[in-house]
Amino acid sequence: MNKNSDKRIIMKVLMALSGGVDSSMSAKYLQDQGYSVVGCYMMLHGREEYHKKNIENVNKVCEFLGIQSHVLDLQDVFKKEVYDLFVNSYKQGITPNPCAHCNRLIKFGALWEFAKSLGCQKIATGHYARIEDGLIKSAIDDTKDQSYFLANLDPQILPHIIFPLGDKLKVDIKAQAAQIPQIASLASQKESSEICFVDTTYIDVLKRHYNTNLPGIVRNAKGDAIGTHEGYMHYTIGKRKGFNIKGAHDPHYVTAINAKANEIIVGKKDELECYGFKTRNFNNFTAQNEFEAFVKIRYRSKPILCTVCICDGVANVKLQSNAGAVASGQLAVFYDDNQRVLASGFIA
Repeated sequence: MNKNSDKRIIMKVLMALSGGVDSSMSAKYLQDQGYSVVGCYMMLHGREEYHKKNIENVNKVCEFLGIQSHVLDLQDVFKKEVYDLFVNSYKQGITPNPCAHCNRLIKFGALWEFAKSLGCQKIATGHYARIEDGLIKSAIDDTKDQSYFLANLDPQILPHIIFPLGDKLKVDIKAQAAQIPQIASLASQKESSEICFVDTTYIDVLKRHYNTNLPGIVRNAKGDAIGTHEGYMHYTIGKRKGFNIKGAHDPHYVTAINAKANEIIVGKKDELECYGFKTRNFNNFTAQNEFEAFVKIRYRSKPILCTVCICDGVANVKLQSNAGAVASGQLAVFYDDNQRVLASGFIA
């Protein structure tokens, strides 16, 4: 027998490390499975103390695992493709979804290009999601599932992705980490914020670029002036506080935003009802141009049965029940009845 016949080809994987427990344990799981793991921390913004602490954690984990680590400075491309889009969207009266853009262009875009330059065949992250039959699928732990934020990924990259946490529960991951001295401190570390460059609220970010406190007029659906507000950037579709209406007895909600006029339109709850919408930048993981699916219009929204018809790259979506508070700029994600992502698109 050839003495080399039992040698296996070891696959090289770039693991995106954030300095938190999820990505750190992901790296360990991959190594335990026999992969050759390389770690990489991405610098996406200018919060130096934030990076300093995380890089220290990454270095400790990589030293413990005995793997090489890299720090990749992606601040310029992140600012152009994610941060500026976030800021400009609110200026236009649109509610953006920066994580969906970041995942496609940065974490599974620029980082994947770096991975290939190192000779890696796969890229892995600490996202809670799975890949099944060539499609993104919801994670076992539905309280942590991040398939929604991954639904904007380029379909061509899916064969190159590993999600080590997709079949695990967060509580188990933290318990296992707590038993490893070199990682234990990460198990009790505070969870990172959903949007990495937002310390407090999105308004605090916008204030660095615009005067957000611009008193304006509140109108009803008929166009009548019925009150005042603090500045249109303070409001998103569905918000019911922070504006004044003359003589109102029933709760009113923001139903539309007129950025050019610095006006918001409000109405009673039934005026938020929505049974259909269109999307732009439709991202189709299948070859279907017409299909039924369950759509989520926000990360934590309840899936709604719908029909989708695609024409000239635009998806026309008809809902079988009321969605309510459908906001332009948010990501609509379409799932099959097996919790797999069929498509996504940004609400027009």
